[in-house]
Amino acid sequence: MKEDYYEILGISKNATAAEIKKAYRKMAIKYHPDKNPDNKEAEEKFKKAAEAYEILSNADKKARYDQFGHAAFEGGAGGFGGGGMNMEDIFSQFGDIFGGAFGGAFGGGGFGGGGRARVKGSNLRIRVTLSLEEILNGVEKKVKVKRQVQADGVTYKTCTTCNGQGQVTRVTNTILGRMQTAAACPTCQGAGESIDNKPSGANAQGMVSSEENVSIKIPPGVTDGVQLKVSGKGNDAPGNNGISGDLLVVIQEEEHANLKREGSNLHYDLYINFSEAVLGGSKEIDTLTGKVRLKVEAGVQSGKILRLRGKGLPSLDSYGKGDLLVHVNVWTPKELSKEQKQFFEKMKDDTNFKPDLTNNEKSFFEKVKDMFS
Repeated sequence: MKEDYYEILGISKNATAAEIKKAYRKMAIKYHPDKNPDNKEAEEKFKKAAEAYEILSNADKKARYDQFGHAAFEGGAGGFGGGGMNMEDIFSQFGDIFGGAFGGAFGGGGFGGGGRARVKGSNLRIRVTLSLEEILNGVEKKVKVKRQVQADGVTYKTCTTCNGQGQVTRVTNTILGRMQTAAACPTCQGAGESIDNKPSGANAQGMVSSEENVSIKIPPGVTDGVQLKVSGKGNDAPGNNGISGDLLVVIQEEEHANLKREGSNLHYDLYINFSEAVLGGSKEIDTLTGKVRLKVEAGVQSGKILRLRGKGLPSLDSYGKGDLLVHVNVWTPKELSKEQKQFFEKMKDDTNFKPDLTNNEKSFFEKVKDMFS
């Protein structure tokens, strides 16, 4: 079982953003490869700390993790594409958190490229529509994605503006003295490289449009609006050291013809006629796994809720499934024949036709309370 992100960083679920950052910095310095050369155990702990921080430092991802746990990022669509971050990813994303702890350039020892930032390509966003049947079991979707990729034959050279450093230093005079500031190079946008050979058909950055089939594994129990991520399937970044952006997948839930969703529970409206309510019987209803026959007790009241346990949807953050709640609605005819009308006229004062709330009948509010218990 995957370790809890809060336990990895040694913090509580109520930790502030500052406390999360402080805990990660402490762990990352402790297990940094420069301090633990050729130590695989330290490297793994370094990667786990970065993975935990990547999720918990992002308000949206943290909220999803708090609600759904690790399942919110499974199936190759989580924060790390199912395979974890490599050292280059960690150094490029979280280098600023170290300040001068490692010579002012997080990622020493060859990982960080001498302090030069790695440019990341832009993310792409798509919307995937799922039926309740697909949400029940999880599904693998293949989608066509138009990406910007490096053109065949494109080459890059060291940027002459920043000499490959990816940043330029400016010195300004202020009332406090001379101030030195560093900023991303305006020529190469921090990549440290500029285009050398641009093939025909490529844009100014050496990129061309390409259509690619991408497979997306969606875990069971996802909800409408949840955003998954497929790492590295966004637009490429220009240059030899750039990394691709990500493909963000927004889930859209398709409305079901007969079932309404509420979390992991499903609701079904069952309509029966007056005779069926009086005499009882059985009715066939739709579930996500096929039709089932449901027994209707004689004398059932309109508003009765029948619970079919385990016939709902799985929850991302726990085991088991929700329930299917069948709401019984007794349909009262608006028009009667002469004989029918005469019969019910006779029954007006019959004790069997008078409401009897002492006969173990529950109020509407009690039924709602039971439904959520």
